Amino acid sequence: MLRAGIVGLPNVGKSTLFNALVANAKAEAANFPFCTIEPNVGVVSVPDERLSVLAKIHTSVQIISARVEFVDIAGLVKGASQGEGLGNQFLSHIREVDAIVHVVRCFENDDIIHVAGSVDPLRDIDIINLELGLSDLAQIERRIERTRKQARTSKEGQFELALLEKLAAALNAGKLVRQVSLTEEEAELIKGFELLTAKPIIYAANVSEDDLATGNEYVEKVRQVAGTENAQVVIVSAQVESELVELPEEDRADFLASLGVQEGGLKSLIGATYTLLGLRTYFTSGPKETRAWTIHAGMSAPQAAGVIHSDFERGFIRAETVAYNDLVTSGSMNAAKEKGLVRSEGKDYIVHEGDVMLFRFNV
Repeated sequence: MLRAGIVGLPNVGKSTLFNALVANAKAEAANFPFCTIEPNVGVVSVPDERLSVLAKIHTSVQIISARVEFVDIAGLVKGASQGEGLGNQFLSHIREVDAIVHVVRCFENDDIIHVAGSVDPLRDIDIINLELGLSDLAQIERRIERTRKQARTSKEGQFELALLEKLAAALNAGKLVRQVSLTEEEAELIKGFELLTAKPIIYAANVSEDDLATGNEYVEKVRQVAGTENAQVVIVSAQVESELVELPEEDRADFLASLGVQEGGLKSLIGATYTLLGLRTYFTSGPKETRAWTIHAGMSAPQAAGVIHSDFERGFIRAETVAYNDLVTSGSMNAAKEKGLVRSEGKDYIVHEGDVMLFRFNV
């Protein structure tokens, strides 16, 4: 399951957004209701209209969405890397997520006091990134000390030490690890380091209801920062998300349309996360259930089958595959077969976004 950690300074709308997102997900998908694993963790279904279409075609009894786990990571304040605001505890939570959603305040409201006394997205981003960077630097410096002995007799140790010193120099110069140019071998090695500033990041620019469709000058500043980090920016409104919770599901689209947008924050954030991490969705569909599966771009058919069960990958024979649009246009699997749109794919087939698949395998 994809895990996304929500971070930000106090009073930027982070927890309000988290609470609204998981509440909205509960209303949108009864098959996977929000469930609390611990106080600040919620599992939500990935909104995907294609599921209901496929379920209708196959008269499926059940619809099962892909899922995302959101972790509301509180307590990040200036000095977090030295333990301020329970910083060490929450920094450790960030190490366990696949991507970071950094909520940045981009709205004015005299009734909500900013912890720093004013609204300044660039300053806020710098505070969080500095704390994450200082935590990474401390971890790297400890690892350098351990690696020096190994480097005396091992080429692997020498390679790792050189990489660690390269990263330390970048962090000391104010860069984030994700801004450092790495070879494939270096990038593979640092995965095990669980560095905070190496994680993919989405900046969630939290705006007022009036600015949701167009953004504002604060959002533009966030975009400038994101452009230097290969990061995504999503405009959200915790205020709007909270209002959506109170509305019946059938009224939500009209409410969003009245604000000039087509989708809520949950769908926008998940879509950006999938894009950032290079994720794809394929489907299995039949009378029993229609289900969405999340895979990485470039996965072969056997690897995609392995997401369902490791036995499917080991015993893979072939995959009957049809593109979602082709199946929907045809109206049924039999009609798609008659048109020659259902293909039999082997072990070298790379799964595409929206493929509807039936795997054949030996147990």
